[in-house]
Amino acid sequence: MAQKPSIPKGTRDFGPVEMARRNYIFDTIREVFKLYGFSQIETPAMENLSTLMGKYGEEGDKLLFKILNSGNWPASLENIDLQSESIGHLTSKISEKGLRYDLTVPFARFVVQHRNELTMPFKRYQIQPVWRADRPQKGRYREFYQCDADVVGSDSLINEIELISLIDEVFSRLGINITIKLNNRKVLSGIAELVGQPDKLIDITVAIDKIDKIGIENVKAELSERGISEESIERLIPILEINGSTQERIAALSEILKEVETGAKGVAELEEVISGINNLGLKANIELDVSLARGLNYYTGTIIEVKAKDVAIGSITGGGRYDNLTGVFGMPGLSGVGISFGADRIYDVLNALDLYPDSASATTRVMFTNFGKSEADVSMKYLKLFREAGISAEIYPDAAKMKKQMQRANDLAIPFVAIVGEEEMKQGLVTLKNMADGSQKMLTVDDAIAMVK
Repeated sequence: MAQKPSIPKGTRDFGPVEMARRNYIFDTIREVFKLYGFSQIETPAMENLSTLMGKYGEEGDKLLFKILNSGNWPASLENIDLQSESIGHLTSKISEKGLRYDLTVPFARFVVQHRNELTMPFKRYQIQPVWRADRPQKGRYREFYQCDADVVGSDSLINEIELISLIDEVFSRLGINITIKLNNRKVLSGIAELVGQPDKLIDITVAIDKIDKIGIENVKAELSERGISEESIERLIPILEINGSTQERIAALSEILKEVETGAKGVAELEEVISGINNLGLKANIELDVSLARGLNYYTGTIIEVKAKDVAIGSITGGGRYDNLTGVFGMPGLSGVGISFGADRIYDVLNALDLYPDSASATTRVMFTNFGKSEADVSMKYLKLFREAGISAEIYPDAAKMKKQMQRANDLAIPFVAIVGEEEMKQGLVTLKNMADGSQKMLTVDDAIAMVK
């Protein structure tokens, strides 16, 4: 017996209903992106490893899916390569490309490569899949879609305010209650300096970014493992546990970091962004989270993370400012800020809360019956008129019993069935059956179209 086929762990198949729902998410996000003036681009699924490596930190580099070189690459290897303890050395021999880890680094590469074709500030959006060699678990996949919006070529914090407003609009349309968490990388740098560990910023941010997942005690243990002194940890923890309203937290941070120039600048940026958000009167809750780091090395200013309030799942949107990202590709001094919607997690949230409108799952609105060639020929003419009116419609392809045809309409949740039999053909009419309540009427084609619309 042949083995049943399967797919890799951390990936998923999506049938017609799932795809209709996913497209509802993509279409909603795409509409808001356009509403805010963003233009669409696409980049290849694979990038040169030289583009990807070193941009996500040590942990991020480990999660890159690498692609074996084509051709007879083993012939170029020597025993010393295979015996070498340097995995990086061996990787460079057998793999020159990798699947993109996110859309931000490829976007930075795009900006530098096409710099002479772009008008700054440049606002782009991108909706494409990304891949991470992560351990699959609930809400965490190895292949998933990101929906990104970025602005490059502007230092203005108006961009942060606009992106947070965009986030609020998307989730308002989707009906998801959210909390938007904010922090600033300069604040984290100031804290690291304040506790006497300025050279350990990366170790500190990687550890404290896990507070929600592993708890404060485990974070303290990881900080110690990463070489942070006990004295520094004792000074750090009370800062991470600052509570109260957003304004109270900002006031506390401002007092703590007033003598640390970088940290004070980060607090000032947070104040400006939050003030701008408050002026807009957003629906989402805004929360200052001093432990928020998001683990990526390229953030230099504002850090954004979105959590669903009614479902226990990881972040469903994130982003921030990355002033130095294009510098590694030979274009220093170009500031950028962006956000990324996790479409797959949003999909899981909408499923858990059953928030899809009926239209999100519906594909065909009207199915024409088929009782033979003559009836089918007439139905095909009517079918064309329904489609010209913008109504999705199809015909049952085979002449079959009414019960079988109606069963298909029921199974696919098609709301209307158009029946063309002998009597309808004589009168030049169509019988339109409402599958929800079972009622039916014999109508002109124009009236049937009007009723469906």
